[in-house]
Amino acid sequence: MWEAFHAAAEQATEDGRQSHAKVLWLLGDACSMMLSPKSINEPFKPDFVTRRKRSTIPDDLSDTDITFLSEIIDSIDDPWLKARLADLVWLRKRPRDVRFALTAIDSYRSTPIDCKTWASGGRGCWERAISLARMLNAGSGDHLKEIEEAVIKAFDSATRQDGLFTLRLADLLFDTGLGRDKQSIIAQKLESLAREFDNESDLPSAREFFTASAKWFKAAGDNAKFAEMTVAVAESFVKEAGARIASDKPSHMVAAGFYEDAIQTYRTIPRSERPIHRVDERLKELQLRLNESGTRALGEMGVISTPGIDLSPCIEDARSSVRGKSAMEALEAFVNIHPYPKVKELRQQVIENLQKYPLQAIISGIVMGRDGRVVAKRPGMSLSDTPSEDDEIGIRAEMVHDHGIMVGMVVQGRILPALEVLQLEHRLRESDFIYLASRSPIVPIGRERLFGMALFAGYDHDFVTALHLLVPQIEHMVRFHLKSAGVKTTTLDSKGIETENGLSTLMDLPECEKIFGKDLTFEIKTLFCDAFGPNLRNELAHGLLDDKSCQTAYAVYAWWLGLKLVFNTFWNAARQIDGEEEATEA
Repeated sequence: MWEAFHAAAEQATEDGRQSHAKVLWLLGDACSMMLSPKSINEPFKPDFVTRRKRSTIPDDLSDTDITFLSEIIDSIDDPWLKARLADLVWLRKRPRDVRFALTAIDSYRSTPIDCKTWASGGRGCWERAISLARMLNAGSGDHLKEIEEAVIKAFDSATRQDGLFTLRLADLLFDTGLGRDKQSIIAQKLESLAREFDNESDLPSAREFFTASAKWFKAAGDNAKFAEMTVAVAESFVKEAGARIASDKPSHMVAAGFYEDAIQTYRTIPRSERPIHRVDERLKELQLRLNESGTRALGEMGVISTPGIDLSPCIEDARSSVRGKSAMEALEAFVNIHPYPKVKELRQQVIENLQKYPLQAIISGIVMGRDGRVVAKRPGMSLSDTPSEDDEIGIRAEMVHDHGIMVGMVVQGRILPALEVLQLEHRLRESDFIYLASRSPIVPIGRERLFGMALFAGYDHDFVTALHLLVPQIEHMVRFHLKSAGVKTTTLDSKGIETENGLSTLMDLPECEKIFGKDLTFEIKTLFCDAFGPNLRNELAHGLLDDKSCQTAYAVYAWWLGLKLVFNTFWNAARQIDGEEEATEA
């Protein structure tokens, strides 16, 4: 409607009919606003908002505009336009005149209650009518009662052929608090329709109706029927999982998602109702099915290949950087062959990529462990100017993903080629690395030998031993330096038992960035305790790493990072001592 008014206004302007154009622009602006019926104070939102401008809102209309609209309302015969203008006048005109609110209510509820109209704005009209009637309270007379009767009548008349329209009517009643004296009747009808859809194997529709029925039974205080409907919802997920496995193109990955949904649904059933439906036994059965589908899902995953990258120049540069130097100089060049990732720059790059390719942002994703478990979920993103909580999760996930790509390239193109030259030209022993650890300020007292053994193992290409020794020492190192800074690293439970927090909890402490810096904090968290990444600490602690897993690019990089931390702090401390001695001699 607003497009038609604006088009007419442009034509009137071209024809020189300025008065007509002004009126048409005003009507178009009034119609352009988006109805937001749930808001009492701001029921009309702008149609669009950008960084520099937005479309019309009620406050943009002048008092003269509002007076003009109030004078033409009675001559308008289109109920949608009449409702809009009367509502705007009621909202803006001072002092308020209840006649315009009542006119808006009557115009809104003249909107037909049918599938087509409901989906194209009809619900908003009726919801706004309810909101206005409630606002007027006794001043609305019988309007609210009449609205309730009309919606319930439409609900009672609806059949399975009306599909989800029936559900939307029930949602309106529930969301607005209407139909309270008919809660059980509404719940029963929803259950009846759910079973019809279920018998026809329309599982998604059946699930929605079972869910709505459970909600209404719970509101009616019928806990037994609430539990029964919840079981029906859970079993619809189970049926859908079975259907996906038995289809022409079976997918255990999709089935695993449905089994997980079934398990989560069963867990919402109150303890008192569980024995009747054998909930605990069913949970065990479904967990076994989930595990089996998760394991089989790994075999369904395909590989997406991209054009290869020529790392030859990078490899030769890495070898040259350590070749022909003394052991100490070679080690110094080796550990600094690549800098810590710049978190600020990485985050900005990720945001720019997500804005450039929004499809990968708005689609949610999951991360599966090597045993088929879902270990992390990334929600879809809104891509708004101010990132939401879900957006931050998505940004973090993409940063970890990009970091993983970087790790693979650095290990293959720099660390391993340089390590080959280092081993060829220098015969370093375990005692050498223990010496480095003993002189490094970052290594806690008493942990010098363990750090040295871990670093030598990696130097000797035994990354299995290196990882198992190094990861616990990295965690202890973080805890040690946090405690030294006066940070509490333990949790006291209700029984008075105090336990040390794990690395994941420690790395979330704000003091970490102050002690280790943002870049190193990101590196440690991403490598050792982020479910979107290799999660080395938790994988190792739970015994989930096999021999092959301990020799991936992540394992090599983690060892190199440990050596980088130990050597650089040793090197800086040694140079500081040399500088102080030279100053004393002078």
